[in-house]
Amino acid sequence: MATTSQIKIPATYLRGGTSKGVFFRLQDLPEAAQKPGAARDALLLRVIGSPDPYGKHTDGMGGATSSTSKTVIVSKSAQPDHDVDYLFGQVAIDKPFVDWSGNCGNLSAAVGPFAITNGLVAAERVPDNGICEVRIWQANINKTIINKVTMVDGQVQETGEFYLDGVTFPAAEVPVEFMHPSAAGDAMFPTGNVIDDLQVPDIGTLKATLINAGIPTIFVHAEQLGYRGTELQEAINTDVDALQRLESIRAHGAVKMGLIKQLSEAANRQHTPKVAFVAPPQDYLASSGKMIKADDIDLLVRAVSMGKLHHAMMGTAAVAIGVAAAIPGTTVNLAAGGRDRTMVTFGHPSGTLQVGAECQQVEGQWTAIKAIMSRSARVLMEGRVCVPATVI
Repeated sequence: MATTSQIKIPATYLRGGTSKGVFFRLQDLPEAAQKPGAARDALLLRVIGSPDPYGKHTDGMGGATSSTSKTVIVSKSAQPDHDVDYLFGQVAIDKPFVDWSGNCGNLSAAVGPFAITNGLVAAERVPDNGICEVRIWQANINKTIINKVTMVDGQVQETGEFYLDGVTFPAAEVPVEFMHPSAAGDAMFPTGNVIDDLQVPDIGTLKATLINAGIPTIFVHAEQLGYRGTELQEAINTDVDALQRLESIRAHGAVKMGLIKQLSEAANRQHTPKVAFVAPPQDYLASSGKMIKADDIDLLVRAVSMGKLHHAMMGTAAVAIGVAAAIPGTTVNLAAGGRDRTMVTFGHPSGTLQVGAECQQVEGQWTAIKAIMSRSARVLMEGRVCVPATVI
């Protein structure tokens, strides 16, 4: 019987925000996978354990959810005034597909700590004690992200007392700034409107905000879908019809945003756009058992990622929420009470999150200067990930 050896690749398993993924230095990948293409995709699919018809990722590093089937490649930056280049790959669970169309806002918080620890940030830029400001070039969307990483005795401080709803244990806070978070060269509102009539067969005409900030996102009112905005994962993810309706909204919104030309293309663009529904504040019980009071939040948001309701909130979608909340007349702004704001606290299935945004209107067009939020990051495992040599 023929036998095949395994190749062993240096890698780090990291949690960033409410996601976790396998991080690589570009230089450590096999030569064939150091450039975009089929070899790289095949390697990352095998690392995660996809495609898996059982939906378990038993034979890989993935966790069989959109939050845990993620990969990151980091290298010294080729861009002026940046420390590292960061490329994100969202690995499909049940399909042989890696989506490179967008960023992961949660894992963005882990890029700086990973880069420092792995010698990708120039030594003179890293203090022994204090804050190391890591300037990151997000290569999927060609944007700048800044991590402010705490250093203690020359080491990244990972433990701390910062709690993030959706993460069980506290860790060190990592403030993250997303600079000019609209996609490069694209209007923040692709249709030119802060709110549109989105026609979806068998659902009707929905009032929707189609925004490209952080990640392309479609925001609709919860009540239009028969929801209250307090739903947890079980209410949506066990309802096949509901998931199909939400995917139909996503696909029709993607066409209206100009992200795809035909509805059929949405199946091969699972990571973007996101679809979310919003509602005014209400009391509800989070998935952790924590009571969230209406007085403590500005609005409710529930978002779908890779075909399932997210257990908390995607970081990039949080950017979109913060930006949309700051712009009068959007569905998000209206759900939050309709007033001017630069900071918003929203309720999600796991608890609450605060995000800030600076926006301005220039010649009638809205643009986002930056969005700010705090996350945390922690190394879960360091070593080498193994895959059969036949993969490459």
